[in-house]
Amino acid sequence: MEIINENIDNGIPFDWGKASLDYAKFRDIYPKEFYQKILDRKLCLEGQSILDIGTGTGVLPRNMYPYGAKWTATDISENQIKQARILSKGMDIDYHIVSTEDINFGDNTFDVITACQCFWYFNHKVVMPKLYGMLKKKGCILVLYMAWLPFEDKIAGASENLVLKYNPNWSGAGETIHPIDIPDCYSESFELAYHEEFMLKVPFTRDSWNGRMKACRGIGASLTEKEVSMWEQEHKRLLEEIAPDVFDVLHYGAISELRKC
Repeated sequence: MEIINENIDNGIPFDWGKASLDYAKFRDIYPKEFYQKILDRKLCLEGQSILDIGTGTGVLPRNMYPYGAKWTATDISENQIKQARILSKGMDIDYHIVSTEDINFGDNTFDVITACQCFWYFNHKVVMPKLYGMLKKKGCILVLYMAWLPFEDKIAGASENLVLKYNPNWSGAGETIHPIDIPDCYSESFELAYHEEFMLKVPFTRDSWNGRMKACRGIGASLTEKEVSMWEQEHKRLLEEIAPDVFDVLHYGAISELRKC
């Protein structure tokens, strides 16, 4: 399903469903330290009911599943949910194809609502009251994010520049370390209980980094098949020139916990 947001990529449409196969294969890359930050907050544990919005291929619920929480997960893309269900075989995760703006679970249903790598896509004036209602008393929204650092990491920077060559409208470039931006409307009903930003080294091979970049919004979710193929051929040549067979890419992670007032 195409998404159009005037604040993202200059309003150029993108569709995560186009990138679902690569997303499933190459974007389950969060290191253990990332998930440990969630556990340190005593969230997403046994006895808790969790809703993961914008779940994509279910990366967060799949990786947090062993800790015993009951997971429900939603995404607007049928292809993303299809891959999530395949990858979650044997896990009791309840997936739904629905936009976050149209979610309609009952009041006081969830202890935690998670949003990983997706918070900026939503119409928050519509979404915020829904999330507030679905949360139990003292429940929280946990917003999570991880991004490569193009100015500190030369491989990430070179790959990012190549994305911009093929898609100059892509607004995901130029990331720097900063707290997650929380829209002002959340201050009406939530308090920022915690936030943290932290450095991460994420291991890749040339193939897996190519796949990770191909599965970004600026390439796989936006370009035509021909354009993706042309970008990929050039990107593989670039990596042969600048990257060893195995390498780390410097990222940062960020977490913000919004507690229901």
